Amino acid sequence: MKSIFLGIDVGSVSMNIVAIDDNAEVIFDLYTRTNGQPLEVIKKGLFQLRDVLPSTYKVAGVGTTGSGRQLAGVMVGADIVKNEITAHAMATTFFIPNARTIFEIGGQDSKLIILENGIVTDFAMNTVCAAGTGSFLDHQSERLGVPIEEFGDLALTAKRNVRIAGRCTVFAESDMIAKQQYGFSKPEIINGLCEALVRNYINNLGRGKRLQPPYVFQGGVAANKGIKAAFEREINDKVIVPKYYNVMGAVGVALLAREYIKETGYQSNFRGHEAVELDFEPSAFECSGCSNYCEVIKVEVNNKTVAMWGDRCGKWTNSIGQVG
Repeated sequence: MKSIFLGIDVGSVSMNIVAIDDNAEVIFDLYTRTNGQPLEVIKKGLFQLRDVLPSTYKVAGVGTTGSGRQLAGVMVGADIVKNEITAHAMATTFFIPNARTIFEIGGQDSKLIILENGIVTDFAMNTVCAAGTGSFLDHQSERLGVPIEEFGDLALTAKRNVRIAGRCTVFAESDMIAKQQYGFSKPEIINGLCEALVRNYINNLGRGKRLQPPYVFQGGVAANKGIKAAFEREINDKVIVPKYYNVMGAVGVALLAREYIKETGYQSNFRGHEAVELDFEPSAFECSGCSNYCEVIKVEVNNKTVAMWGDRCGKWTNSIGQVG
């Protein structure tokens, strides 16, 4: 049997599954939107993986990452559960060992990661302001009546520069309408929106940080050629978009799972593809044990509590034992 290692990245907008073989080659990758149903999407993804891979492959290790990493880890029986910064840095340094700066922009959040000799030395995250994320472009594409898939190519055809106020989505929309009334074309306005997103990203996440090449751009928004070009103009340097730009978090945590299993020699906790048949029920409650009033997430399988997290003191988390 050949060993494979799975990486699952569950975010607010997308869910990604990657399978790598024993030589760390990607043999399966899936990027799909969660549509508010991450558990169902994970189940469908595991079904797809099972149908595509030959029976000669055995899952030897599993890692989860992303905002939904804890829940996904319980569901599949993850061997490791890692944050997004660690996962993205791992994947980037694997493919581009000398990378120094990572620009990562997803649908609902964005990250800036600074590397030194393959080690994360600084980072910043934006999970609040939509103007520095993919949802900003999605919303404007609807207002302009232009499919988001065409945004990048149209931006590159702009003949004039137009500055769009990008500090927040409200200002951007009013400014965009004004520029349309002034007679600027859709490609010129779209290019202005791309530059506004990049300007907002650099001002918010890059403030006070020393950005150095090589620069790597990943996340779902990296598919947008207009954003890539705007980054290159802003930093006056080349930006690398890796092959697996939209699933780098999943690639990174798959690599970490492979490393963990090889170093420890442990048998994987992977529940198997039959995990999709289990009835997972997540719920939440507020703990009144102290003044923190933590929101505790509880997951039950067939009416049995299998995991809890969110409490700062570990009272509820430790009452279940090790996740997986």
